[in-house]
Amino acid sequence: MKGTYAIGIDYGTESGRALIVDTRDGRVLASHVTPYPHGVMDKELPEGGVKLGTDWALQHPDDYVEVLRRSVPEALRLSGVSADEVIGVGIDFTACTILPIDERNVPLCFQDAWKHRPHAWVKLWKHHAAQEDADRLNELAEARGETFLSRYGGSLSSEWMLPKVAQTLREDPDVYAAADRFVEAADWLVWEMTGTLKRNSCAAGYKGTWHKTEGFPAPDYLKAADPRLERLAETKLRGEVVASGTKAGELTAEMARLTGLKPGTPVAAAIIDAHAAVPGVGVVAPGTMVLAMGTSLCHMLIADTEQPVEGIRGVVEDGIVPGYFGYEAGQPAVGDLFAWFVEQGVPAYVRDAAAREGISVFDWLGRAAEALAPGESGLLALDWWNGNRSVLADESLSGLIVGLKLHTKPEEIYRALLEATAFGTKRVIEAFEKSGIPVDVVAANGGIPQRNPLLMQIYADVTGKPIDIPAAEQSTALGSAMMGAVAAGSAGGGFDSLAEAAARMAPPVKRTYKPNPDHVRIYEELYAEYLVLHDFFGRSANGVMHNLRKLKERAKSAVVAERTQA
Repeated sequence: MKGTYAIGIDYGTESGRALIVDTRDGRVLASHVTPYPHGVMDKELPEGGVKLGTDWALQHPDDYVEVLRRSVPEALRLSGVSADEVIGVGIDFTACTILPIDERNVPLCFQDAWKHRPHAWVKLWKHHAAQEDADRLNELAEARGETFLSRYGGSLSSEWMLPKVAQTLREDPDVYAAADRFVEAADWLVWEMTGTLKRNSCAAGYKGTWHKTEGFPAPDYLKAADPRLERLAETKLRGEVVASGTKAGELTAEMARLTGLKPGTPVAAAIIDAHAAVPGVGVVAPGTMVLAMGTSLCHMLIADTEQPVEGIRGVVEDGIVPGYFGYEAGQPAVGDLFAWFVEQGVPAYVRDAAAREGISVFDWLGRAAEALAPGESGLLALDWWNGNRSVLADESLSGLIVGLKLHTKPEEIYRALLEATAFGTKRVIEAFEKSGIPVDVVAANGGIPQRNPLLMQIYADVTGKPIDIPAAEQSTALGSAMMGAVAAGSAGGGFDSLAEAAARMAPPVKRTYKPNPDHVRIYEELYAEYLVLHDFFGRSANGVMHNLRKLKERAKSAVVAERTQA
């Protein structure tokens, strides 16, 4: 008798989670989380205390293997499922999270010769120190009229593969030369699990500027950027690109011993974490925008055609669901923005009041903010605490709150920040609809939609769209489990398509937030003012936010120089 269980492994920014799912009905039997032992390295390396520069964010590759060592066996134990009953494994991962490896698939940072060199380590998705390289690559592509830019809203992000590789070449050419390949951490891990390299189309397309028919950017463009990059695609980016969720290989005997699974278990090609949530909430056809809400927010849609959309961060054929074009946009600060305010901006009396009531500061602020009517705070904010991803694609932009008075209360600021992220999402939806891609319904997944009803009602009122909340809290891991079931195929007890898997395994809708017509009218007025600020600070030639950032960097450099001289 064939098994009926699949494993989805969700690799986030701080930890990894293994989920065991019954493929017959999507029921979750068990899950286990492993925090990364090294976390996010943004100050120094773990080896020798080498200091890192501004905007660096690195990780340790063995932290990802640690999730396999700990979470997979523990999830099996908690569920009571045996290795023989697991039909397939799928993984999702942050992206672009890349590392240089040698010809044996060994990360350079594991080797004594390179472990003290920052560029030999994993560059996490939120590594922004490649902005100089992104700017240069964008200017060159625009001057040359490179067509690939139109698929990414007109610019490449410093978070993506090409800028990160270019930064490595510029700042440490020895590491660049030593790297046999640069690979997504997701693809490296699947390679470790199966002994076969398969680059997943999701990360390659959205973060690596790869196209299904055109491949990576042309050699003459790369040569113009730097002659040493001319053969990058055919050398250091070589490897077959396959659709996410298709079978990448089978679990090796060594990895079977490490995980407690059976050798030969099918393993799916990886997918970006946020994108796994699309099938994870049951969306396998056009019309529904999926919001993957966490520290940041990713907006995803699937459509029948490829259209230019203002400020999108990628459109990839087969990028999310095979047979469709998958679109991505995003906001780089949502949960992080709310956490910033709670950690840095809340007065002591709020913390004391929350402690006396035995509730969290978030709950206290949410209750107080919910008592306010739309517009009552007199505040309006731009949600750019970590830059703007869509539609302006400018990571140098910064946050703004307008309307502050001496009597402004913390709950008013908190509500304005919630509303700001909703306005940012409305701006993204408008960009799609203006390009002829309909958004009928919004489905929001992640921990925030489950815990913050005020935020979700604000999103419904601001966008004028119903917001569906799926019953599953772990939609990304569930989507990965679906892909593991598809990798097994019907002959192996799984499914032959993602649509079939979603039909059986997707969760029901737990709750739908419907727009309040009275609130919608008020938010339309506030949104009009948001657009004024959006265009003035994001599009006009005044450049005040960019100038402030340059002054800050100059001042910090001067301080470092003074301390060095002292």
